[in-house]
Amino acid sequence: MHLDPATGWFRDVTHCPSPNCNARPLGQAPSLLVIHNISLPPACFGTGKVQAFFQNRLDPDEHPYFQGIRHLTVSAHLFVERDGAVTQFVSLLERAWHAGVSSFEGREGCNDFSIGIELEGTDTLPYTDAQYRVLEHLTRQIRDAWPSIDGARICGHSDIAPQRKTDPGPAFDWPRYRASLAIDEDDA
Repeated sequence: MHLDPATGWFRDVTHCPSPNCNARPLGQAPSLLVIHNISLPPACFGTGKVQAFFQNRLDPDEHPYFQGIRHLTVSAHLFVERDGAVTQFVSLLERAWHAGVSSFEGREGCNDFSIGIELEGTDTLPYTDAQYRVLEHLTRQIRDAWPSIDGARICGHSDIAPQRKTDPGPAFDWPRYRASLAIDEDDA
């Protein structure tokens, strides 16, 4: 997996372009990394439904949960499955619709300046070793391309939308992730 900074696409990952994106505001480069979790249906893994959801192809009649999300048009830049497989939906140079109503350091609309990575999971089930390894690799390449994304500018969805979101949840091992990147917890 290698990031092409000129296009914002990773090589050697599955590309599954989502229509749920648009241009970042003029002159706006990524300066925040947001970690999420998702599984569809909830706590069901390897279903391919996240990919369908981010492409507006989810059949709402397939599962009762899908009825409640049928109106949403969302995406993320990257999705890391339990086995470490990566799917990219949106160029990192574009604005994916992953954060919703959000704020970071008093700045509203985090989609404008963030990159969103979804981990296949739930708030309460441990993430896999493969996911942590891949997340570290992706994060290193993102930070190489955008050095402004330092340890203090990597957060969870719950940090930027605390009234609405809880992910990546208590099951996400922030100390392990930050240690893999040599980020001191005091710098986070």
